[in-house]
Amino acid sequence: MDKLIIEGGVPLTGCMTISGSKNAALPILFASILLDEAVTLRNVPDLRDIHTTLKLLGMLGCSCEYQDGQVCVRPGSLLPEAPYELVRTMRASVLCLGPLLARIGQARVALPGGCAIGARPVDQHLKGLEQMGARFELDQGYILGHCRKLNGAHITFDMPTVGGTENLLMAAVLAEGETILENAAREPEVVDLAHFLLACGARIEGQGTSRIHIAGVSRLHGAEYDVMSDRIEAGTFLAAAGITCGELLLRHCPVNELKAVTLKLQDMGMKITTTSEGVLVNCARPLRGVDVTTKPYPGFPTDMQAQIMSLMCLAEGTSVVKESIFENRFMHVMELERMGAQIRTSGHTALVRGVRRLAGAPVMASDLRGSASLVLAGLAANGTTEVRRIYHLDRGYERIENKLNSVGARIRREKE
Repeated sequence: MDKLIIEGGVPLTGCMTISGSKNAALPILFASILLDEAVTLRNVPDLRDIHTTLKLLGMLGCSCEYQDGQVCVRPGSLLPEAPYELVRTMRASVLCLGPLLARIGQARVALPGGCAIGARPVDQHLKGLEQMGARFELDQGYILGHCRKLNGAHITFDMPTVGGTENLLMAAVLAEGETILENAAREPEVVDLAHFLLACGARIEGQGTSRIHIAGVSRLHGAEYDVMSDRIEAGTFLAAAGITCGELLLRHCPVNELKAVTLKLQDMGMKITTTSEGVLVNCARPLRGVDVTTKPYPGFPTDMQAQIMSLMCLAEGTSVVKESIFENRFMHVMELERMGAQIRTSGHTALVRGVRRLAGAPVMASDLRGSASLVLAGLAANGTTEVRRIYHLDRGYERIENKLNSVGARIRREKE
């Protein structure tokens, strides 16, 4: 197991290129199950979750090749089982459920794992697929699904769910008749999945709104497609410029999909400008405290909550964070307190009182975005910070220490 050693206190300056989006690439990869021809995807990040997905697709009967950010998937004779050994490490694995039912009418998928940030049930996935004609039972930790043929349905989600919207969207494109998804997730990654399916011959309208209309087709053909850039990686590096009082130019930064984040960062005193070369961000004055409530898109993303909290730790005044998406997403708080942060939590709310400086310390990563918050704190802290158990970090950030070192950070990776 690896750890990161960070020597803090250096302003970051220079240019960085934002990688392809993990959260967009994963559902698009699972959507390749729906095709009867090969697909080529570009701008796919080199991450642990991506390679886990490619391995799972191989076990399901698809031939996969990855090289230099490009993936070629060739569907073959599909098998229905997604084993626990792979699914336990990555929650997105449940996204093979809808495509398998749509293509071969059966699926045996282990209940998913991933970050320990709270309950993320799949009941909305199953309810919707049942309305389309699937039947399910649970057997020793596996979801067993089967159907003769999926049929279009009018489905209303109890709450916006990104994974549920993606699973039903993929199932609906090959279902008989028309499907309407109400109260659907509006996240850019859902839109990117819809654009990929459209490129393969699907008929979809309303992506990016809360009402998506899908007319089923008999088959989907192959395509070449560029995955969108990662808005959460971009937001993390915007925060890195702010917490170190640096200046960064971010190339391929999806700024339009980051409005809720950039507005809060600007409220904190950061300057963010869109140029012909990319997004220029700098922060030469003390940060100011702000209040943040996480909400589904287009609100402030829960995946940026931990990172902005690191900035709040060094901001003037008091900040308030309300986490409305997950019930257990403050696990980074105790680690930030080890570095000198002043944070008080009560239920789903955190009160952050800014301090003049943080001090380096050994800290333990508990989840993907919490890991990023500790790296940010380490970049600004006096002395040395050790971030342990960074396998979470490697699930969502492509060579983060190399990218940060290229703009002046002092980070090295070591074995624990």
